[in-house]
Formats: sequence, C-alpha cells, structure tokens
Amino acid sequence: MSYHDEQESIESLKAWWAQWGNATTWVVLVVLLAAAAWNGWNFWQRRQAAQAAVLYDQVQQAVQSGDKATVSRVASDMEDRYGSTAYAQMTALEAAKALYTAGDTAGAKAQLQWTADHAKDDEFRQIAKLRLASLLLDEKAYDQGLALLATPESDAFKGVVADGRGDLLAAAGKRDEARAAYKLALDSLPQSDTSSRQLIQFKLDALGG
Repeated sequence: MSYHDEQESIESLKAWWAQWGNATTWVVLVVLLAAAAWNGWNFWQRRQAAQAAVLYDQVQQAVQSGDKATVSRVASDMEDRYGSTAYAQMTALEAAKALYTAGDTAGAKAQLQWTADHAKDDEFRQIAKLRLASLLLDEKAYDQGLALLATPESDAFKGVVADGRGDLLAAAGKRDEARAAYKLALDSLPQSDTSSRQLIQFKLDALGG
C-alpha cells in the first residue's frame, strides 16, 4: 500500500468513526454489560443452589433423627432464603411428612400449602395439593379440599385428581358426583396401573347405583 493509499484509508476510518464511533462504543458496552450480567446471574444461581443443598441435607438429617424443631426451623429458612430453588419444594414435602408423623398437622398443612403455592414443578405442586386435600378430608373440610383439586396441574394428573375428588365427594354424601369422579379417574388412568384401578373400582362399586 502506498503512502497516499494509506492516508486515504486513515481518513476514511476517521470519517467512519466520526459518524459511527459513538454508537459502536455503546453497542460494545451493552454487549459487555449483558454478558457480565448473565455470568453474574449464573454464578448467583449456582451459589444459591449450593447453599440450599446444605440446608436440604440438614433437614434430611433432622427428619431421620425425629428432630421436629430443627425440621420446622430449616424448612422455614429454606423458604425464606432459597424459595426459588428446587431444593425448597423438596424440603417442604419432606418437612410436611415429618411434621404430620410427629402429630403436628397444622405444621404439615402449612408446608403443603407453601409447596402448592410456590413449587417450581407441576409434580410437586400436585403432590402437595393431593396430600393437603387428604388432610382436609380427615378434617371433614370437604369444600376446601374440592376447591384445592378443582383442576389438575396437567393432564398427567387427571386420574389421580379425579380419584381424590371422588373421595371428598363420597365423604360429603354427594354420591352421584362421586361416581362421576371415580369413572373419570378410571377413564384417565393407564390400564397398566392395575392396583390404582382396582381400588377405584372397589370404591365405585361400594357407592352402588
């Protein structure tokens, strides 16, 4: 490249920079900030998950040792500090089971309600609702249980939710509605789930009609 050509290139670059340099700087800055924010978010997520895993291990140990006070405390800490992690929903279900076994039905219901309201995954939300509806059935709070099982979290739970509704309706003396719910459960459950289908059929036959 000759000196003259080199000077022309430099002048062209200067002209281009004068027109677009400021915008280019902002674009580069935005890209760098976005990358930094993404990396920071991923780091925060990993750190949250690691700390939540430690608490989850603590609640498992407390469950095994039957330490009800620690179960309640750790579950509360998990929900307050790491409620957005997958460990929170796992902890709440474990805590609910342990508290119920220890005779603390109110504590168990609170953990199940938290899971039903905040769990990240459909499966955990549905399990929590089914277990909570079962406790409400024991308390004869049929309407509350039915409201909880008004709609399944997804089609995959249609059969088990219909079965739960059938139990509540039968206990409430609504035999026709209970029969309809049990029939829906049978229609929705896979043929391979023999034990569940036999139990539902037994409950359906027990209703008569």
